[in-house]
Amino acid sequence: MPQDTAALRSILSLAPVVPVIILDDVSQARPLAEALVAGGLPILEVTLRTPNALKVMEEMAKVTGAIVGSGTVRNALHMRQSVDAGCRFMVSPGISPRILDAADDIGIPLLPGIATPSEAMTASERGYGFLKFFPAEANGGAPVLKALASPLADITFCPTGGIDAAKAKVYLGLSNVICVGGSWIMPADALATNDWARIETLAREASQLRG
Repeated sequence: MPQDTAALRSILSLAPVVPVIILDDVSQARPLAEALVAGGLPILEVTLRTPNALKVMEEMAKVTGAIVGSGTVRNALHMRQSVDAGCRFMVSPGISPRILDAADDIGIPLLPGIATPSEAMTASERGYGFLKFFPAEANGGAPVLKALASPLADITFCPTGGIDAAKAKVYLGLSNVICVGGSWIMPADALATNDWARIETLAREASQLRG
């Protein structure tokens, strides 16, 4: 089954920034999600990079208004776990024939990562119209996506990797970018001190970046 582009468009268009979350402390999951949603960032990508990531997803999915997705999805098991955790979408760091095949059998859409025009064309041939550009800054940043806008006019991107508030605004000014992913909204020191008010403020600032 091709990518459910309508579902992804409805999700990714809700806010200009998708928080990319690496969290292991389950007790922080709900207050963090509540702060991000209150600040205007309801789309939450929880990466599968910590032992308790699936439990974090489950807790965040209970927060009113939160649309939780799984990140760093690399195989069919990750996809099945994402569904069981209540995720609404999945994000992978790259593409491979196996992961695209696995996504065909899963009921939630995949946003696969690409770094080159060839990878973007491979994904497009499989019916993917929304792609993650990753790692964005390491791969040339906004100028690369601007250059791809004409030859790959049917593809829309969510760049992620090395992006801060200032860089996000540049990306969001491109015609082929629907949103950006980033973690600057959740500084390590704010998480360490449970400073949800500060995170909510940063989220509110990020929610106003488009246009």
